[in-house]
This record gives sequence, C-alpha cells and structure tokens, in this order.
Amino acid sequence: MAAALAVALLCLAGGGAGAADIDALYRSDAIVTGTGEANREIGFRECLREVLVKVSGDPAITEAPGFAAAEARAGSFVSAFSYRDRLEGIPIHDEQGTHDRPHDLSCRYRPATLDPLLADLGRKPWLSPRPRIAVWLAVKDQKRRFVLARDGSESPYMTDSLQAAAEPLALSVVLPDAATVTARKSALGTLPHADPAQLFSPAAQTGGDMPLIGTLVWSDAARGWIAQWQMDAGGRRYRWHVSGVSFDDAFRNAMRGAARILSGNGAP
Repeated sequence: MAAALAVALLCLAGGGAGAADIDALYRSDAIVTGTGEANREIGFRECLREVLVKVSGDPAITEAPGFAAAEARAGSFVSAFSYRDRLEGIPIHDEQGTHDRPHDLSCRYRPATLDPLLADLGRKPWLSPRPRIAVWLAVKDQKRRFVLARDGSESPYMTDSLQAAAEPLALSVVLPDAATVTARKSALGTLPHADPAQLFSPAAQTGGDMPLIGTLVWSDAARGWIAQWQMDAGGRRYRWHVSGVSFDDAFRNAMRGAARILSGNGAP
C-alpha cells in the first residue's frame, strides 16, 4: 500500500503546480495594529515566518541556523504589500484613531527572492501538487467514543479546527462520512495502528489521496488530549504523538508532521 501511495505521489509531482497555486504559496498575511512602520515591521516578520513554512512545507525552518538573521530584515524579502482595514465601514471613534485600528497586512514574494533564502536555510520549495489528506481519527473523551466524520454531529468544532490547522501549510484534509465510518467499523477498532489498506480502499474512498490515521484521547493525568498519528509514505511508516495539549494543538501537530513527511523534509 505504501509503495502504491508513493507512486501516486510521484505521478502528482510530475504534473507540477499551476501558476495560481504557486502564486498563492508565495503570499502570506498577518494582522497588525494600524499602518505605522513599527507595526508593519512586526507584520513583515510574521509574514516571512508564514511564507517560509508554507513554501517549504517544513514548520521547523524557523529553528534553522540563519533564520533569526533573515527575520531581522524580513521587509527586504517582500516584493509588494497591501492593507485591508478590518473595521472597514465602521466610523472611527473619538478614542480610536487610525493608528490603532486592526488591519490585514498582505505580503507578496517573488520566487527569485525567496528561493535563495530557502536554500540558505537548507530547504527548497515544495511546488508539486499537495495530496489531499484523508484523516481517520478515533476520539475518546470523558464520556464518548466516536470517529470524526465530516457529516457527524459529535464535534463540529474539531472538524473546523482540523481544517484551520491544514490551511497555513497549504494542505487540504477530508474526513470520511458517517456511512463510510459505519462500513469500516471493524478496521477502525485497531486505530492508530490500522493497516491503511483496510481503511483507504476503493470501497472506502473519502476523496483523499493520502491517509493519516490517528487517535485522540482525553487524559486527566496529562491535563489535555493525547494524540497518536500514523502515515505511510515513500515506503516508510511514520508514527508520532503529542500529549497534554488542546485538540487545536493536536491537529496542528498532525498537519506539521504530515507536511514534513510529504515535502521530504524528514520525520515529524
């Protein structure tokens, strides 16, 4: 199964990403207070972090030697930027001037400028089309056990959180529907060590390209959720976990690990 998935990924990579996709990779946004230079520099640093992680697919790039020096001159890598007033249409109050109104700062970067920085940091752009990740997640909280489904009613907040965790890495995720979960009930009992072939098969298509299998268990002792993840790629099986976190952080851990694996940047 892992070999077949690897071949599929190679076929996807051979097609290359479209111009619109690449343009989106080289854009990033930050929320700033006002449009003054001091706040703009803060926004430039946030935007640089976001775009480097997104283009490389490696959240660990911000820990690379040389990143701090690059961040100190973050504005020099920006090719163009623009603002959008988040309170647009709302009159300025007496106690609030334009200097402290929140704005969205959008930054654009040129590959010719950003790619050499990636190389200096020991990374390269991940420009091939990114597979859609099919997430199979068994959840156990204080009262219930369930498998997260896209049309389930158990925890819509978790579904939204999972999507939010994928977006900064330019990843997309898809959950099985409730009918598919029911059909795969016996295989789901072995999570997180299930054989992907039992779940991700023609009989259980979710619309995804690559399965990510996991469990999310609430622990009073850990004062948070314990998450275990598994992904097969490139002929290897990767496993990683995180403990004592919110489910938002658990999903960010899942997506960051998946991005590192799929982009070729190594283990989570």
